[in-house]
Amino acid sequence: MAVTFESFGLSENIMKAIKEAGFREPSPVQEQAIPLVLEGHDIVAQAQTGTGKTAAFGLPAMSMIDTRSNKVEILVVTPTRELATQVSDELFTLGRESGVRTVTVYGGSSYSRQIGLIEKGASVVVATPGRLIDLLKNNRLRDFTPKIIVLDEADEMLDMGFLEDIEEIFTYLPKDRQTLLFSATMPEPIKKLAQKILKEPKYVSVTPKDHTTNEDIDQQYYVINEYERDSAMVRLLDATDPVKSIVFCRTKKEVDRLSNHLMAVGYTAKGLHGDMEQNQREATIKAFRTSQLDILVATDVAARGLNVTDISHVFNFHMPFDPESYVHRIGRTGRAGKKGTAITLVTPNEYHSMQRIGKKVGSNLNQKLVPTLLDVNKNRLEKMAHDITHANLNDNAQELLNLLSEKMDMAQIALKLISVMMDKNSPQGPDKIGFDKNSLSGIIKRLAEKDRSKGNRRFGRNIGGGILRGGGSRYGG
Repeated sequence: MAVTFESFGLSENIMKAIKEAGFREPSPVQEQAIPLVLEGHDIVAQAQTGTGKTAAFGLPAMSMIDTRSNKVEILVVTPTRELATQVSDELFTLGRESGVRTVTVYGGSSYSRQIGLIEKGASVVVATPGRLIDLLKNNRLRDFTPKIIVLDEADEMLDMGFLEDIEEIFTYLPKDRQTLLFSATMPEPIKKLAQKILKEPKYVSVTPKDHTTNEDIDQQYYVINEYERDSAMVRLLDATDPVKSIVFCRTKKEVDRLSNHLMAVGYTAKGLHGDMEQNQREATIKAFRTSQLDILVATDVAARGLNVTDISHVFNFHMPFDPESYVHRIGRTGRAGKKGTAITLVTPNEYHSMQRIGKKVGSNLNQKLVPTLLDVNKNRLEKMAHDITHANLNDNAQELLNLLSEKMDMAQIALKLISVMMDKNSPQGPDKIGFDKNSLSGIIKRLAEKDRSKGNRRFGRNIGGGILRGGGSRYGG
């Protein structure tokens, strides 16, 4: 008998949020973790990113807390600002019906602002280690006694040098607590950390074959200069000639700018983001589903719940912030047994992050070169020859041929018709875009040497600001 969300005994408001989010059945990590969290156990959960880990700890934790207490009851520690924001967004969405208020805390914003947001009555704090430890060491969080502590992406925190900070953070937290540790891998230091901070934990393990990126998706990335993004995007669209594609951008502003740019160069593209009116959104999605639009340019949030099965290509105009976003994005293609292609644009500074994403999600990522103008023209000639060979004859074709043959011979007619077709679809932009493997390896080496000479860590201790979300409203930080 299949396990359902109803079988867990979650609160009524959390169940309402699950239905509104469109969750149909629990993922393997949710199926294993949710009952254990509800029973009050500490847990160590090993699962690849993209398996639904946030809901695995968020749903049961928010189902158990008292949102009327005006105290922080859940603390989630994540390695990066971007992941903190994403986790906070998802918890806000899942906890909105329950009145859960979430605060995102990371460096770069004023302490008083963040403390004020927490004191307004946040139920959940999602924080990066650097700013959190600063707040705790300076005794700036009054009556801070969360009942449930979550360490998300623990192995990533190890890689970023946060392990000592995490151990110190736990010296400020209540001993009477429930601790949940989630990690994609389990290196020895993480196992030792678990022994120190967890009490008789239960173990959850979801192997990569329970959730990996779809083998029907050809995953490619192209290393380019930052200023080449637009040119690379257009060149790759020209080269791949996708049937139907989604281009993911990080911001609403970028969605509007890029969709306008693609329309200007001749593509039928439209943007989709959270500032659109509902009727605009529905009209855009309908046009995409019915193939009146070839390209949908969207933010991650706007594309949630979009169910279109015939998407041939997914493009990441900017690399996703984390592996989970990457899995969610590229999962839009390669559905219903069809093949799909996922293409990501990456700068040299993002190269190692892209490699980490591939390792986390167990994917073979293929680095490729952006096609030259000559490459695109050659491919187009081959496609044109195929299309002409297999074309059905138009009823008026003979009449047009008779008119033209009065002025030209057959060879001239054919050459001129082909020239008209080619001029209409001529690729634009510089001939060469991006880096080949040899030039890239030199740049990567120089960047690494530069980092070492500065003696800094690529991911500083304090990254970000503070945002309060909750009760159906959001307050910027």
